[in-house]
Amino acid sequence: MNTPAVETEDFDTLIVGAGLSGIGSAVHLRQRCPEQSFAILEGRARLGGTWDLFRYPGVRSDSDMHTLGYAFKPWTGAQAIADGPSILQYIQDTATEHGLLPHIRLGHRVTAAAWSGAQARWLLTVERGAGQAPVHMRCRFLLVCSGYYNYAHGYTPDFAGQDRFAGRVVHPQDWPADLDVRNKRVVVIGSGATAMTLVPALARDAAQVTMLQRSPTYVVARPRADALADALRRVLPERMAYALTRWKNVGLGLFFYTLARRRPDLAKARIVEAAAAALPAGFDTQTHFSPRYKPWDQRVCLVPGGDLFAAIRSGKADVVTDTVAAFEPQGIRLASGALLAADVVVTATGLDLLGFGGMALRVDGKPVEIGNTMSYKGMMLAGVPNLAYVVGYTNASWTLKSDLTGAFVCRVLRQMQRSGAAVCMPAMPGADVKPQPWVDFSSGYIQRSLHQFPVQGSSTPWRLNQNYLRDLLDLRFGRLEDGVLQFSGHAR
Repeated sequence: MNTPAVETEDFDTLIVGAGLSGIGSAVHLRQRCPEQSFAILEGRARLGGTWDLFRYPGVRSDSDMHTLGYAFKPWTGAQAIADGPSILQYIQDTATEHGLLPHIRLGHRVTAAAWSGAQARWLLTVERGAGQAPVHMRCRFLLVCSGYYNYAHGYTPDFAGQDRFAGRVVHPQDWPADLDVRNKRVVVIGSGATAMTLVPALARDAAQVTMLQRSPTYVVARPRADALADALRRVLPERMAYALTRWKNVGLGLFFYTLARRRPDLAKARIVEAAAAALPAGFDTQTHFSPRYKPWDQRVCLVPGGDLFAAIRSGKADVVTDTVAAFEPQGIRLASGALLAADVVVTATGLDLLGFGGMALRVDGKPVEIGNTMSYKGMMLAGVPNLAYVVGYTNASWTLKSDLTGAFVCRVLRQMQRSGAAVCMPAMPGADVKPQPWVDFSSGYIQRSLHQFPVQGSSTPWRLNQNYLRDLLDLRFGRLEDGVLQFSGHAR
């Protein structure tokens, strides 16, 4: 028998998710809209999002912390590519410093959100865990900062014969605390950022670590520390040094991304040449580090201090490019016929994506099919009132877009307050705006999940810019009432 939901509080704004973007957005709200009442709803038992969830060895950022950090809070750590615990501490410190802890409701998972036009409110259904009745919460504006990972599980293909394997199989998202790889042969299946983080970390203790990849990825070594940031901190105030370093890294990132897209053959040659120079003499770089696709058709992987290359040079790690035919008791039989012996297999085979935290959306009783909606400026949905969401860049740090989105939502809220409007909603696009995929990455984890996310359009403001400078000018200084974003009704 289902226990009926109990109605509880009303808020001006509810934020879903207490990870990097949820905490950052709450800071923007407190600073720019101090009159707003709000709460942050977090489905897990701890704040931190991704950086609390992932506990696998070596977990770290895949972007520099001067752009992954918040614009309003300088990153002062020595490492520009930081480890997971340090990033988690940074998020926790931000929440504490800005007085957010009393506003965070841990163990509150939003399962549904229903908009009532008559009341100009969202009604959220919130689960609070086993044995507790769900609650309802109302708000005028809903900001979804749940990211796009499925926190319940990662993605693992169905491997033939896996149940016959005599060793242990683990997924990085569910890393067991009791796993000891000392003196063991470890195979890491995958070629993304997680695999490239795990291999050098596991190689410190394991007898041998092999990265088994179906196809290679572009890999770029980057210094662990930022020399300019260190120099600027010695002579300039902390915030000024951080801002200059941030802009330097934004500029370099945009330059190399633009170069790679305009001259992909040149970019590929330079990346592969650099990898070859960092690998042992005679290593087959063309097979193992020269992808078939162009740079940035999938995300380029950063390895701090070239640690992956160093692990390969040491002889403790190697790379095999092949596919899994089947698991056998002693290891993995490859499509080539070779047997890859293993005591532990790590399936770093990707993440399972989950749009909008899996919540069901309804507007005046009608279900919202997310995959059939069009995204306005990469943060709102056509025809869906008083709702915004945060999704970061694919070619740069997540927080660059998160910061812009949080500040833009505050602009919208202030405009609603000034005008007395109850509703803010992007109008439906005309027939001349053609739908296009959410992002144009060819990565499997993206392609498997496109139906869970809104499409983008063929023209502004429906295009999803992968360009921080363009978004900065548009979202910070562009007109709110642009003929698409409409303000209506009277606040009560």
